[in-house]
Amino acid sequence: MDWNAIKVFAAVCETGSLVKAAERIGVSHATVFRHMAALERQVGTKLFDRVKGRYVLTGAGTEMQEISAGIISSFEEVDRRIAGRDEAAAGTVRLTAPRSFSDTMLPRYLGDFAREHPAISIELLVSNQELNMSDRSADVALRVAQDPPDHLWGRRILGINWAIYASPAYLKANAPLNDAKDLSAHSLVGPAGKLARHPAFATLLSVSQPLTPVCCDDLTTMASLAAQGHGVALLPDDMRRPDLRRLFTYTPAPSNSLWILTHPDLRGLRKISLLMGYLSGAFRRDPVWQ
Repeated sequence: MDWNAIKVFAAVCETGSLVKAAERIGVSHATVFRHMAALERQVGTKLFDRVKGRYVLTGAGTEMQEISAGIISSFEEVDRRIAGRDEAAAGTVRLTAPRSFSDTMLPRYLGDFAREHPAISIELLVSNQELNMSDRSADVALRVAQDPPDHLWGRRILGINWAIYASPAYLKANAPLNDAKDLSAHSLVGPAGKLARHPAFATLLSVSQPLTPVCCDDLTTMASLAAQGHGVALLPDDMRRPDLRRLFTYTPAPSNSLWILTHPDLRGLRKISLLMGYLSGAFRRDPVWQ
């Protein structure tokens, strides 16, 4: 049975869509369709039904999913272990990182890394979601988390404080804002959805803090609202931007932790250890985090 067809089948199971499955594994929609058709011909039965635009497993498909899980795990382990024996400081490393770092610090850090290690190329996968590191969708991950997943190996790079930010125009037109006691005279761009349950906002939302009419569930958009003068924003320091002024650290908000992670089977791979060590040092040396 074709290993590529099994990978495609698993991606369609996870996403319920041929298009999203193609994006997940980095192939074309036509390739996914071709592999699925070939797999159904090979097993002699239909594996999916199309229900309201989604691909839903049939009974046979469910049985196939149970069987294929073990096959996929075995192939992934072979891939990781063989890759982990490579001692060459060359080749491609897939690095996944949130947009806040990818848009700001990483272009500079990775540029310096490329000059020191020209034989190593980096695929930067910009995502706030945890990519599957078992199937090597990503080799190295920069992630903000209090506790990283147990199945990954890595190190904590640094802590990231939360601070109050506002646009220069807003500050010029409104009352002074020098510390937390002044916040009651200002409207905060409030969190919405899951973000409203984040511990950083617990203290502010438990008091009579005025909020702006527009709330948001995304920190990047929250920063944009503050930059447009909607109000002040509570943001982690990786969200800093030129059109916002950092006013003071908001100490009631617990700091975030930035981790750099990989799969344990890949930790000995020279190109991966070089990138992880370099990025750890670059973050720690950068005065912006002091």
